[in-house]
Amino acid sequence: MKILVLNSGSSSLKYQVIDMDTEEMLVKGYFERIGQKNSFLTHKVNGEKRKFEKYVKNHEEALEFIFSRLMSENYGVIKSLNELSGIGHRVVQGGEKYSKPVKITEEVIEEIEKCSDLAPLHNPAAVLGIRACQKIAHNIPMIAVFDTAFHQTLPKERFILPIPYEYYQKYGIRKYGAHGTSHEYVANRVAEIMEKDIKELKIVNCHLGQGASVCAIQNGKSVETSMGLTPLGGIPMGTRSGDLDPSVVTYIMKKEDLSAQEMENILNKQSGVYGISQISVDFRDIENEMLAGEKSAILALDIYHYLTASYIAKCAVAMGGIDVLTFTAGVGEKGPISRKAICEQLEFFGVKIDDEKNKARGEEAELSAIDSKVKIYTIPTNEELMIARETAKMCIHK
Repeated sequence: MKILVLNSGSSSLKYQVIDMDTEEMLVKGYFERIGQKNSFLTHKVNGEKRKFEKYVKNHEEALEFIFSRLMSENYGVIKSLNELSGIGHRVVQGGEKYSKPVKITEEVIEEIEKCSDLAPLHNPAAVLGIRACQKIAHNIPMIAVFDTAFHQTLPKERFILPIPYEYYQKYGIRKYGAHGTSHEYVANRVAEIMEKDIKELKIVNCHLGQGASVCAIQNGKSVETSMGLTPLGGIPMGTRSGDLDPSVVTYIMKKEDLSAQEMENILNKQSGVYGISQISVDFRDIENEMLAGEKSAILALDIYHYLTASYIAKCAVAMGGIDVLTFTAGVGEKGPISRKAICEQLEFFGVKIDDEKNKARGEEAELSAIDSKVKIYTIPTNEELMIARETAKMCIHK
């Protein structure tokens, strides 16, 4: 059984084809700058990366070109689209309606569009990818896998916000979380590595990349997470502010005479560790400046590490303890400096990292010191495989 996984951006399409009999990734690619004259596709198969410069007007044309590469004699992995048993679409926001993956219908598409206000950068793009597939591969079952679905197990006292309750009733304003597919994959994978039943473990997973969130997983279910109504909330990120005193927002708007859209742009694209450091959106650049003694870089990372450790502690409170701490995504998988700085602030919890083990980058590895009361791991996330698994499951039981 072969599954195509699609992750649609407003001007991009990421894809993988996974053989579910072996869970082997057969091909992966990334179509960038869709609708621009310099659009191009990067296509990796059999360990070889190929670049195709190809102007496409929209997602439909991009998908047509992707399919032509997938079925090509030189760098293809299928002979016809009929070899695909299903297409799994990553959708960020599913609202309260979807707590699990669903087969895509017109009703589902309408619900995804209704949630666009909560994920304006992601949900409209997902619909573009879905519509393109409907035109080109309409005979293949399509499944929507939602980033928010995993967090639908949050207790009500942890997702209701302390504002007038009518706003929840009228507009669905509440904590939704994000990165659910990643959190679920890592939690299950670390339980597998430890040869433990996931229901026996209290896991805190840190998905630390350009976007970042922390999640408490107890009995295999999300019981607390850092992101809130949108992916802007929680801990600071590359360019996103994370949680703030709400008055900060209104105060700046009044002082600078800003519109809501302008303020959103500042919070989403000019804040976080970049906003503090004014160096780069890339954590590696900020780390290099920190090591060189640049004060703004040191401050930015100190704040980032402190607030991340604080949310880990909050997650431990939500579960009444912590057995396992996991790190994933770009910084989590390849950032020993950040992992060490975060863990050092949690030593009173019995979290103790081993400096030698912590040198691991981009691989599954245990990082705990021998006398650590909490097991520490870095686990590369695999959201695409998780989406493929859910899609395959839905297609088998269609």
